[in-house]
Amino acid sequence: MELDTTEKNEEKRLLCRFKSEAGEVVGDIMDLPVGCSLQQLTLICNALLDQEEPVPYLFYINDTEITSTLDKAVNISNINTEEVVDIIYQQQAVFRVRPITRCTSSMPGHAEAVISVSFSPDGKHLASGSGDTTVRFWDVLTQTPHYTCKGHKNWVLCISWSPNSRKLASACKDGRIIIWDPFTGKQLGKTLVGHKQWVTSLSWEPYHQNTDCRLLASSSKDGDVKIWDTVLCQTLLTISGHIKSVTVVKWGGSGLIYTASQDRTIKVWRAKDGILCRTLEGHAHWVNTLALNTDYILRIGAFDPVRDTNKDTLDENKSKSQEFAHKRYKEVVEACGERLVSGSDDFTMFLWDPEKEKKPLARLTGHQQLVNDVKFSPDGRILASASFDKSIKLWQAKTGKFISTLRGHVQAVYMVSFSADSRLMVSGSADSTLKLWNLKTNKLEYDLPGHGDEVYAVDWSTDGSRVASGGKDKVLKLWQN
Repeated sequence: MELDTTEKNEEKRLLCRFKSEAGEVVGDIMDLPVGCSLQQLTLICNALLDQEEPVPYLFYINDTEITSTLDKAVNISNINTEEVVDIIYQQQAVFRVRPITRCTSSMPGHAEAVISVSFSPDGKHLASGSGDTTVRFWDVLTQTPHYTCKGHKNWVLCISWSPNSRKLASACKDGRIIIWDPFTGKQLGKTLVGHKQWVTSLSWEPYHQNTDCRLLASSSKDGDVKIWDTVLCQTLLTISGHIKSVTVVKWGGSGLIYTASQDRTIKVWRAKDGILCRTLEGHAHWVNTLALNTDYILRIGAFDPVRDTNKDTLDENKSKSQEFAHKRYKEVVEACGERLVSGSDDFTMFLWDPEKEKKPLARLTGHQQLVNDVKFSPDGRILASASFDKSIKLWQAKTGKFISTLRGHVQAVYMVSFSADSRLMVSGSADSTLKLWNLKTNKLEYDLPGHGDEVYAVDWSTDGSRVASGGKDKVLKLWQN
């Protein structure tokens, strides 16, 4: 009897066609056996796309991932097998990031809480900002302090790397912004003065729009957003329109600037002249956090973690590296444009198509307390939200459909950071631990204790090799495999 059923299965076939996420059909309709495995589908897809080197893919039928064979996914999806079945393929990162398992270095030096940590786009430098009014640069190879930068007179609240890794901007509670040279630790130009209250967020003009990396946007508690020329050290534009504190500014890749505010709105501005394009409304409380599905690609500029990371490709040919950055940006937005997600004190998130629509695409509910951080995975497919309710939730980035709740922290989760290959995620919490999550299984992979107090900031380096964290215990920690 067993033989009969396997023979029947072998006879069973499906008419299938391969489609990209953007809906483009690749090749002709195929007649495939239902027992066709994931490996076989990968081989077929590589052949159809004429890939010189084999590339890993994920395959979906009706949002159901094919993890073993075709027939299993078809059964789960309840699909009509009489019709042509669309197999959606998604390219995975070619390189794999190894999970971080241990703390390799604890670097004291700050005299107050570490509020922000950030790796440079090329992964070679690490910077931190602290309540002790200083910015510090650290040597990631020797894991020692490099430079201590003194210039601010008040808490350094946020830092941001230019996309070419040549400059770091830092802003403080006095509303002043300073640009630093990571190679010397010296201040570049004059201090940028103009905001009347503290600066809440910084965002550079994307590399594919300007390789000079000289324009910087800042948002402030004074309700204004300013665009600065960091070479001339002057304000080019002041954007006013919010009636309360502006909590976040994001400089998008299509010439738009997005701002979120305590006035419960998100506004979309044209970057070149500061004209208001549209106001996105829906939140019932302060909007704390914004994320773009292009954040990772805009952050790394022309840096490519797959190529030799020691080559300084930016100097070789600026137009070539700009072209490369633009091509990669277009690949991310090809499927559904530049998407925006907002997180609020009202415990919800909204998913927006801000270039076209005033109405949200989806309202994401389920958190029991305020949403503190939202991030898209580097490949733009998953959305993670961290909340004061001690949990992290995962959502489908395209639709806002709920995937899973990650539980393990015993206090508020402040921040999450994805690995460059989108397979892993790390979170930092008020419970003084970091936790590493596997996004294939949606389970906790490693518990990473070590900090003496609340962890405010975590960042995963763009080359995937290490994670940095900082917090209330004034210590910066590096984590590796």
